Amino acid sequence: MRVLVIGGNGFIGSHLTDFLVSQGQSVRVYSRSYNQYIKKTDEDVEYIYGEFTDDSLLNSALQDIEIVYQLISTTVPSTSNKNPKEDIASNVISTIKLLENCVNASVKKVIFPSSGGTIYGSPQKLPISEDDLTNPICSYGITKLAIEKYLYLFNYLYGLDYSILRISNPYGPRQNPMGNVGVITVFLNHILNKRAIQIWGDGEIVRDYIYISDVVQALYYAQTSNSSQKLFNIGSGQGVSLNQLISKIRQTLNKDFEVEYMEGRKVDIPVNVLDINTAKKILEWQPTIDLEVGIQKTWQWLQTL
Repeated sequence: MRVLVIGGNGFIGSHLTDFLVSQGQSVRVYSRSYNQYIKKTDEDVEYIYGEFTDDSLLNSALQDIEIVYQLISTTVPSTSNKNPKEDIASNVISTIKLLENCVNASVKKVIFPSSGGTIYGSPQKLPISEDDLTNPICSYGITKLAIEKYLYLFNYLYGLDYSILRISNPYGPRQNPMGNVGVITVFLNHILNKRAIQIWGDGEIVRDYIYISDVVQALYYAQTSNSSQKLFNIGSGQGVSLNQLISKIRQTLNKDFEVEYMEGRKVDIPVNVLDINTAKKILEWQPTIDLEVGIQKTWQWLQTL
């Protein structure tokens, strides 16, 4: 299989690239830059560096490609509301151009990691299924939802196959420990550097955390799915509050650390836990890495930096 991973030097993309190569697939990576958290460059991978908005360069990267993973996003949930117009221009419009180029290049399938953590907004019931209402409260989630709709449109108009994976809160090695997303990795990095952990609100916000290797497995299984079901929630199916997460980290690492509570943010919904039964049934996928194991693996990686 000839695969293009757009954003293949990112956190999820680099793990996916490594796994696809291990499965004997021919992989081309399109990325904005080199990832400092990747220790090696695989000689079996072709790298093309450029901006996601560079329509011409991206079009050339699509030549002879069968499967496209679109993993690039130019914004994160906590900052996307500051400039919604830029969010739309850089993410939605650029992805529409990509889909047009995929049709012209006879690409067979596009696989898109959407945002299970933001796309539903404040849920009416738990766990959240793929059929539940989508009322995102940040521009990031709105643009993800718009891209999902365009994938459906291009399938309807041109027969371009697709799969959408609404991923909860991924974490693990190669995630930016100083970034604006990925609380587990960020928290562990603060502990490693003897800095206080900062929590927005009272710590009762509940999230669904999924380890990176489980995410990659789901992305891989989506390649060969011929089901009419195109939309899958990908998470652990378990809700953990920030306070519970702090307790699990203390227990797992056998370390104590300072925690600072700060004023809550409007962008943070109170609870998000995904129903993953559709992915279990159709993709024959399920998470295998427990939270405690994932914390330990991420901690071990951080100590190598």
